[in-house]
Amino acid sequence: MTAPGIGIDNRPAAASKPAPASKRARPSLLPLVTVAASLAALLAIWAIASTIWPSRALPSPAAVLDVLIRDAASGELFYHLGMTLMRVVAAFILAMIVGSVIGVTLGMRQRADNFFSPWVVLFLNLPALVIIVLAYIWFGLNEFAAIGAVAVNKIPNVIVTMREGARALDPRYGELATVYRFSAWERLRHILLPQLQPYIAAASRSGIALIWKIVLVVELLGRSNGVGFQIYLYFQTFDVAAILAYTLAFVAIMLLIELMLVQPFERHATRWRRRPA
Repeated sequence: MTAPGIGIDNRPAAASKPAPASKRARPSLLPLVTVAASLAALLAIWAIASTIWPSRALPSPAAVLDVLIRDAASGELFYHLGMTLMRVVAAFILAMIVGSVIGVTLGMRQRADNFFSPWVVLFLNLPALVIIVLAYIWFGLNEFAAIGAVAVNKIPNVIVTMREGARALDPRYGELATVYRFSAWERLRHILLPQLQPYIAAASRSGIALIWKIVLVVELLGRSNGVGFQIYLYFQTFDVAAILAYTLAFVAIMLLIELMLVQPFERHATRWRRRPA
């Protein structure tokens, strides 16, 4: 019932009106400020510790910065960073292509998966150091052996991830492609790759983090340039400042790759999950 003298207001409630543009949610700078504060705190702890315990084994941030500036000015820093980055990119591309092809094949063919599954488990548990040493013994101390050893260490992880993605494929899309007579390229582009994008992103993210660490070991054992070689060289002279300088420089590059390439690709691959209903 309606109270006497009070009409029914058919206008939409105020709560249903769209909020003004000025009041809409804006991206918060809090995460960025938090990260900056966290890194500043870590730097402060490092500086204080190096002051309390002055030792060649724990150089100050200023000493590490001096090495960075010196080697950057001479060009030596960029040369070795470039060589390591080249090996990382080459091994990453090789591992992703080979691992994806094998993983999708095993995921779509049960008999092949049953036969080759013990091989995958074997290579997953084979120590990286063993693969690197064997590659150098069999193929010599060259770039082919170095990059191949890194890729072989990563390929089993890619296979496992992509195999799970192939198992999760929706068969209805395959039937749709058959009805509309899609070519092999159209099936790959419109059916297979869109469904595998999240798994490709996951394999890429874990791969880039693993590969660059193995590349340093490869360079330490059998190359004459790169960040790993420089770390080994400065280890011989106990130059901790130089070791930290090269390590932090390459970590910074890998963080930039993570923030500017890997994470945007992952967000793009999983954008459909965040679409409103």
